[in-house]
Amino acid sequence: MADFTDEEISTVYRVMAARRDMRHFCPAPLDDALLGRLLGAAHLAPSVGLMQPWRFVRVRDPRLRTSIHALVEAERRETARALGEREEEFMRLKVEGILDCGELLVAALMAGREKHVFGRRTLPDMDLASVACAIQNLWLAARAENVGMGWVSLFDPEALRLLLRMPQGSRPVAVLCLGYVPAFYSRPMLEEVGWARPADLEAMVTTDYWSDGGEVS
Repeated sequence: MADFTDEEISTVYRVMAARRDMRHFCPAPLDDALLGRLLGAAHLAPSVGLMQPWRFVRVRDPRLRTSIHALVEAERRETARALGEREEEFMRLKVEGILDCGELLVAALMAGREKHVFGRRTLPDMDLASVACAIQNLWLAARAENVGMGWVSLFDPEALRLLLRMPQGSRPVAVLCLGYVPAFYSRPMLEEVGWARPADLEAMVTTDYWSDGGEVS
């Protein structure tokens, strides 16, 4: 007997297809019960060795939010300069909604991760993969609840760690903008504005061996 109905299965795939990296938000706050459900979904994520390395900082202080935005803005300008001929095009993009969203979270890696060896002896970055799974859970749950989320990665990790008074050895991974949105983008925003195009799945799947034309060294 199947655990889920055809309708339930279809809904899971529909939510994944409808998920968007949002940049435009309404300022209305999220209900605490709703936020609790979203964080609960994140905490259900798989993690290597059951280490659950994710930590979430809920940013409530408006001054702290403004300081985080300043860090992101500084990195946005550095990224633009690094893009060379696409600098002006990049500066026209809206890349975050930190000052607009109803809720701001920082997803981070805990300190003391070196004591977790199971699954990490040869792949220590599996702690980061585990946090990414938690963020994806949060993202999909948010979309199902009709809440937008944007993942912001434009910041200096050490500067943000110090700003949030995080312990040595911990590491911020993502600034997450959460909130209600005027409308969800019909396609990924970077595709809509012509910045990039999603790749075809067929180009990313091979059988038995890597076959993209590169040579094994």
